[in-house]
Amino acid sequence: MKQGKWTQKEGRGTQNFKLQNSNGFEQKHLPIPWGLWPAEARLFIGLLGFWSLAGLLILGSASWWVAAREMGDGAYYLKRQLIWLAASWSLLFFVISISLRKWLKLAGPGVLLGALLIATTLVIGSTVNGASRWLILGPVQIQPSELIKPFLVLQSASIFAHWKRINFDQKLLWLAVFGSIILLILKQPNLSTAALTGILIWLIALSSGVKLNNLFATAIGGGVLGTISILTNEYQKLRVTSFLDPWQDPQGNGYQLIQSLLAIGSGGWFGEGYGLSTQKLQYLPIQSTDFIYAVFAEEFGFIGSLMLLLFLLLIAFIGFKISLRCRNNQSKLIAIGCSSLLVGQSILNMAVASGVIPTTGLPFPLISYGGNSLIASLFLGGLLIRCSLESTGLLATRNLRKIAK
Repeated sequence: MKQGKWTQKEGRGTQNFKLQNSNGFEQKHLPIPWGLWPAEARLFIGLLGFWSLAGLLILGSASWWVAAREMGDGAYYLKRQLIWLAASWSLLFFVISISLRKWLKLAGPGVLLGALLIATTLVIGSTVNGASRWLILGPVQIQPSELIKPFLVLQSASIFAHWKRINFDQKLLWLAVFGSIILLILKQPNLSTAALTGILIWLIALSSGVKLNNLFATAIGGGVLGTISILTNEYQKLRVTSFLDPWQDPQGNGYQLIQSLLAIGSGGWFGEGYGLSTQKLQYLPIQSTDFIYAVFAEEFGFIGSLMLLLFLLLIAFIGFKISLRCRNNQSKLIAIGCSSLLVGQSILNMAVASGVIPTTGLPFPLISYGGNSLIASLFLGGLLIRCSLESTGLLATRNLRKIAK
């Protein structure tokens, strides 16, 4: 027992020595020295880097032929994705440098601003394929329903972590705000993002220990709301019917799914090889965003798809490990929300391309073309890493030293 205590003290002394003797770069750009990062944080940021680079390669293959034909430059989409990726990684390090306490203070205003921007898309938004989801600011397109996701995770964690202690009026207020955001997204219409948002908030509530009967009633209500949306929007109804039997209208509403299934089936066990997809040659619509997985599956086959699923499973496992190490309920719920959203949205994108669920407009995080998705995904990644760093307790030590100086 004494030996164990001595080892623990020696370990703390080593940590303090590293903290005091870290180089200038680490002190300036990292919250704590790299050598003191938990194994989960180091592994996760490495996997995010791999995910980002792999995403560029997949996007380059999926978009090159169409970009060369339509834009006169095969690297057109790739160049723009690189710019957004650099900005998003800069945001990730900024997110890591800010304490979760400060992010939680910004969560409420961030959610309300996001709700206002989503409402604005219904008035002056740019309409594409029958949906008004984007705001045009000069050369930049903003999709508020993507950018609001990190703030929804933060605010949901803040509310449900103290669910039993906050008063009824505050509960009612934020439930009304969350419900309004889902309804506004449905109005765009964007059933997939509305469903994902509802499931995200529901999972965070479930993880916090909210009573199961209340959650069950909420799930039933969400299902009814989704059904009403499908029945009242012809655009969504056609997507569901084409999903059930795409060959009923192979040149119309079922065309997209049929081409995606042909791409996945053509991949076989080992795929056609990188860059050798034929369905991306303007047979498969939206091959750079919503259906980019179909191009990946055609080029890398069943084995590549299995490796991708195992990669996502590893991301989920690391997120779960980080949540277990967190020191308070808010951090735990943030970690659960971030990892669930990154992995869940990826699996939903794969499910759409595979014909498992109706066609939706969900991008594949860090792979699909689009700056809004990159920003939201790496923001979530930064929050997850910050949860891991704060679980060490070293950030508090460093802050106290700064105050003492």
